[in-house]
Amino acid sequence: MAKETNQDNAQDNTQTENGNNTNAGRIGTSITPEGEMTANVLLEALGTTIEPDLLVEALTHRSFSHEHEGAKNYERLEFLGDAVLELVSTETLYKAHPDMNEGQLAKMRAKAVSEESLSKIAREKLHVGPYILLGHGEAEQGGADKSSILCDIVESLIGATFIQHGIDEARRVVHHLVDDTLAEVATEGPALDWKTSLTVKAHEMGLPDPHYQTSVAGPEYALEFTARAILGDGGEVIGVGTGSSKRKAQLAAAEMGWKALDSRKGEMGGKQNGKTHKSHHRSHRKSNGGTQDAAQGK
Repeated sequence: MAKETNQDNAQDNTQTENGNNTNAGRIGTSITPEGEMTANVLLEALGTTIEPDLLVEALTHRSFSHEHEGAKNYERLEFLGDAVLELVSTETLYKAHPDMNEGQLAKMRAKAVSEESLSKIAREKLHVGPYILLGHGEAEQGGADKSSILCDIVESLIGATFIQHGIDEARRVVHHLVDDTLAEVATEGPALDWKTSLTVKAHEMGLPDPHYQTSVAGPEYALEFTARAILGDGGEVIGVGTGSSKRKAQLAAAEMGWKALDSRKGEMGGKQNGKTHKSHHRSHRKSNGGTQDAAQGK
């Protein structure tokens, strides 16, 4: 990218009604000493170094670049980072679980690099939300805490690390970010594949197969997909999810649907146990009554 383009735009974006923009001010790694110190906090959490222009690009959402002609957004870096993340995660799981087949490994990887997992890393490890450069509309809609955007940012930062340092450093950063998650997913069940797990859960409960209806809204530079998990032809919506892609939205809907059915199953089990207990109690009373009657010669 041009050396001054994103920085100039980031400076432009610092001007708001009250004279500054928190996001741009916290990003401005090469604009002011204060900005550099603040950006260093983010880089320390990431565990590597990224040169200022590349870092700004990695943190620039398309809504910001849409409003600022010439500013590059993070999408190319996200594309690259996604591939690096998948490679390193696959390699790690392959070595850690020699007895698992490819299907099991794929489910574990999908969970480890899911929007839910990566956005959690963005919030809890990197605290990256305040650094993201957003257009005014996206910022007003809370884009700095949207899971889909936070997930993308983690991938774009990995991509930027690869561009500057190569695969070895990118691999180290991926391990730093996701090793805990990779260890956790080995102990998880349905969360490894929510859509499959929802189908299995429905079958267990004698319910029809779930299917999905997906819609999309928003401007071209900030599309948001909404999916509904629906049981059979009856149209019962058991889960709704949103995401930056159709797949992510459907997985979120499937997760909500699975949890809804699991809760329903638990309630049904509790009622059934209650009926069994009452039936046993009545039977016990009849048995005791019969014994007492016999003892009294009735």
